[in-house]
Amino acid sequence: MPALCRDCLTLFDSGPRCPACERPRVIAHPELADLSIAHMDCDAFYASVEKRDNPELADKPVIIGGGRRGVVSTACYVARIRGVRSAMPMFKALQLCPDAVIIKPRMEVYVGVSRQIRAMMEELTPAIEPLSLDEAFMDLSGTSRLHGAPPAVMLARLVKRMQAELGVTGSIGLSHNKFLAKIASDLDKPRGFAVIGKAETQAFLRPKPVRMLWGVGQAGQESLDRAGIRTFEDLLRWERRDLEARFGSMGTRLWHLARGEDHRRVNRNSPVKSISNETTFNEDTADADILDGHLWRLSEKTTDRAKAKGMAGRTVTLKLRRTNFSILTRRMTLPDATQMADRLYRASRALFDQVKEPGPWRLIGVGLSDLVPEAQADRAGDLLDPQAGVRAKAERAADEIRARFGNEAILKGRALR
Repeated sequence: MPALCRDCLTLFDSGPRCPACERPRVIAHPELADLSIAHMDCDAFYASVEKRDNPELADKPVIIGGGRRGVVSTACYVARIRGVRSAMPMFKALQLCPDAVIIKPRMEVYVGVSRQIRAMMEELTPAIEPLSLDEAFMDLSGTSRLHGAPPAVMLARLVKRMQAELGVTGSIGLSHNKFLAKIASDLDKPRGFAVIGKAETQAFLRPKPVRMLWGVGQAGQESLDRAGIRTFEDLLRWERRDLEARFGSMGTRLWHLARGEDHRRVNRNSPVKSISNETTFNEDTADADILDGHLWRLSEKTTDRAKAKGMAGRTVTLKLRRTNFSILTRRMTLPDATQMADRLYRASRALFDQVKEPGPWRLIGVGLSDLVPEAQADRAGDLLDPQAGVRAKAERAADEIRARFGNEAILKGRALR
């Protein structure tokens, strides 16, 4: 059986240890040299970067997130052992892990490391589909001749290089389609390398819980549970037409996934559908000045991201979370797309003024969707606001100043509220 040493990258016949370096970090599988669809997922990415930059945190539980009223962005594995999970309310995370070190996200640093990882991936294949800053699909089909080694070796080399050069680790899932590669990457974390071959697909999936289905949300899981579908074996008992009658278009997808079938390609140009930012308050607030200040800061952050991606959006979304955790949203479509903070702020403020509820609010968020390339943005003049063009020029100048001297080099007065 083909085997690979993940430390020295030697290929050999199956055995418990590498014959070259005698280490036990070996992955063996009958289809190891034949599979080429991979999913790479960094291990507790934000927390790993923080521990890299501050070695004193190495053995401590680290949680990346906001204040006590916020949520966990990510947690290191020391904190995860205590039960802390992403998206968990911060107060609950601190109940489980009261000695945790809480760190506010440093997105600009994480973005920089993500770009370095992406550059390493680009050396392996152009067929990369990022899912977030810390994970991506890769299709290494046809690259063996170029690299002089099968995809499995190149993937092991990638994560080894990430750790040596960037100080972050990742886990690899290797299979014959995206669905199974995504599942595989989560089987052996952290620093994992798992393989699901074609021949074993059915046997592997049959006893597994359907909560492993990627992209099926909480409501979908509850619908499956009500139908008595808790494992893939349960799902296989259903006829395709019955699944489609009960679950609509999702039924077709379920029928294929139950059999390990996923015909989606790794899409390098998978479109970004929306860009947004939100903040959770330390204390619920109805203070109009505080909320207005947050609207401006969130508009700036959202349009900064849009500018970085070369995108603009026509639809503006305002998101508010009540004290009982229910969500209120308002949307507005602009005459033309924008990536200007001033326009986004004015639109989101108009949406906020339409809200009749007095609050208080737990969270506020601002987003752009219906995205287009930036060349199509902010072209139409506003007859009702002749100063819009002047403000746009001022904002471009402010962008250049911040790019040269830092984000805090220039601030609007309302951002200080």
